[in-house]
Amino acid sequence: MALYLNRGSEQTELSGEDLRTALFEALSKLGTRRRVLAVPPDLTRLHSRAGDLTRYAHAYYGEVLKAVLPALGTHEAMTPAQLTSMFGNLPQALFRVHHWRTDVVAIGEVPGEFVYEQSERKLDYSWPAEVNRLVAQGDFDLVLSIGQVVPHEVIGMANYNKNILVGTGGPLSIGRSHYLGAVYGMERIMGRADNPVRRVLNYASDHFLRHIPIVYVLTVVGDSVDGRPLVRGIFVGDDPDCFGLASALSLKVNFQMLDRPVRKAVVYLDPVEFRSTWLGNKAIYRTRMALADGAELIVLAPGVRQFGEDPEIDRLIRKYGYRGTPATMQAVERNPDLAANLGAAAHLIHGSSEGRFTVTYCPGGLSRDEVESVGFRYGELDLALLRYDPARLCDGYNTVDGEEVFYVSNPALGLWATRQRFQSAP
Repeated sequence: MALYLNRGSEQTELSGEDLRTALFEALSKLGTRRRVLAVPPDLTRLHSRAGDLTRYAHAYYGEVLKAVLPALGTHEAMTPAQLTSMFGNLPQALFRVHHWRTDVVAIGEVPGEFVYEQSERKLDYSWPAEVNRLVAQGDFDLVLSIGQVVPHEVIGMANYNKNILVGTGGPLSIGRSHYLGAVYGMERIMGRADNPVRRVLNYASDHFLRHIPIVYVLTVVGDSVDGRPLVRGIFVGDDPDCFGLASALSLKVNFQMLDRPVRKAVVYLDPVEFRSTWLGNKAIYRTRMALADGAELIVLAPGVRQFGEDPEIDRLIRKYGYRGTPATMQAVERNPDLAANLGAAAHLIHGSSEGRFTVTYCPGGLSRDEVESVGFRYGELDLALLRYDPARLCDGYNTVDGEEVFYVSNPALGLWATRQRFQSAP
């Protein structure tokens, strides 16, 4: 196992050409390959630069790059227009769709005793390691897992083996890993590279992925002063050091520690990236540790038109709503449909304020009745955009009509917390 590339710092600014040169340098150390599979994220990681890096991998390998499998997890398949937006002129014939409910194979099982221990004896189930058939059975001599390391609500820090084991996983592996993280506590996990969910995935990697030649290409992306996403680091390797170095840099780049709690926050969701609360609730996840008790979070969501990314999950969110951890765990115990979709149950916990602050959603495609039926407050989008104009607000503290407002232009790029709340989380 090796670390092939380690490049980045808080001040580093990597251009597209820098990324291309760095990737070529790392790939040159791998030797000749005959069949390569690229596994980048989907449009929800548009700013990861994974689209560019996938194109560069194709430029390096040419016809040896046989397929590109976006790690959709439970997200909708990308449309041709979205593929072009993210991956440019990469031939669309290369792309395969991850059908997470049907197109996976089991490669092993993490024992229930281990999961029980990691969950602090709250959950009594094993964890099946499931991956897309193409990853497990495609006869590739290189699986290039490309993605961004950033604070994450389910696994503390996104990417590394999550991109394979969850991004190309199946219903049980996705659902049970998400539920483990939710029950353990989102605020105890976010921003921490070592946590129960990651330990379960590491167990699976160590025991069941060794025979698959996976090399990770990990970026760290932060905002510049004017709000432009800047690549601060790129790390390539097939061992934990690659992820560890990227996580350490991400904490410095993506984690904004505040000295005092926020009373009112406004978060904007880019309509190109965020079309559902399943994705858009990053506005809640990433700011919750910065919000004061009794605070108001206003979510400007012009592209949000549904709750779930597929019809069944959308139905479950509409049925059970964002009611908090105790109510959701009780619903799991009493209702087979939710118990069979633990990923949805985890999402319901993640999206709840647990009664500590209010969430006002201002969607472009959901009615007042729909929004209020799942437990959020409803706001008129046009009126909210007039008052909280994204073109006039800057990231951080602003004054609007004499009121202090904390603005976040892209919740996917960071994590916000007060020092006291982050340090007090066990």
